[in-house]
Amino acid sequence: MTAFLASVRSAAEARLVLHAGVDVLDVKEPKAGALGAVSDATLREIVTCATGAVPVSATIGDLALVPEKLAPAIERTWQAGVDIVKVGVFGEDMSESVTSMLSRFSAQGMRIVLVYFAEQWRGALDYDWLRQTGVVGVMLDTCDKNSGSLTAKLERVELANFVRQAQQAGLIAGLAGSLQEAEIAGMLALAPDYLGFRSALCGAAGRAASIDGAAVRRIAQQIHADGPRRTVIASRGNQIASTSFILA
Repeated sequence: MTAFLASVRSAAEARLVLHAGVDVLDVKEPKAGALGAVSDATLREIVTCATGAVPVSATIGDLALVPEKLAPAIERTWQAGVDIVKVGVFGEDMSESVTSMLSRFSAQGMRIVLVYFAEQWRGALDYDWLRQTGVVGVMLDTCDKNSGSLTAKLERVELANFVRQAQQAGLIAGLAGSLQEAEIAGMLALAPDYLGFRSALCGAAGRAASIDGAAVRRIAQQIHADGPRRTVIASRGNQIASTSFILA
C-alpha cells in the first residue's frame, strides 16, 4: 500500500494532479535544481489549492548543510502551511549544529524529511539516530535527472535495505528519481511508503515541461491497484501522531 507523490510547480498543476488522484502533493521548481524551491507566493497558493485534501510537502532548494542557510529556508517553507519540509543532504555529513537545529525544529512540531541522493549514496545511515533527531522520514532521490533513474544508479538490494531499515526505525521511507511507468511494479514490490514522480508525469518533453493529466491517471491507477489509497502523514491540524498512516 504505497502512496503516490507527484511534484508540481504551480497551482494549475496542483489542481490537475489532485483531480487525477495523487496521495501526496509535492512542491518544487524543476528548473532550479534537484530540490529547487518555488516562490513563497506560489507555495502558499498551492497549499491553498490542497485545502487539506492531501498532505503537501515542499523542498527548500539545493542548499549547503549549514544552519545559517537551512534555518530560514525551513522556517519560511513551514510557515507557508506545508505538512512536510524536504531538506537535501548533498553528500555531506551532518554537523552537530545541523543536528541540533533539526531537533529544535522537530520539537516545535515541524515535520522534516531528509533527502539523500543516489549519486552520493554510501549505504550506511544510522536510522535510529535520525529518528531521535525528530525527523519523520528519509528519501532516496537522484541529483542528475538526465543520467538515468534511481534504479539505474543503485542496486535493488540497496533500495530494499534503505526502505526496510528506515521503516524499522519508525521513519517514513520514500523513493524517487526519474522513475518511469515501467518501473512502478518493481518499486511497489519494495513496499516504500511513497513513490515520487515528476519526469514521468511530463512525457518526452522532460521534467521542466507541463504535467500531462493522462500520465498522472495512469500512474495513479498502477499504484492504487496495490491497495487502498492512503496518505503517509496526517495533515496539519490533525491530532493523530505525525508518523501515523491515515487510510483514505
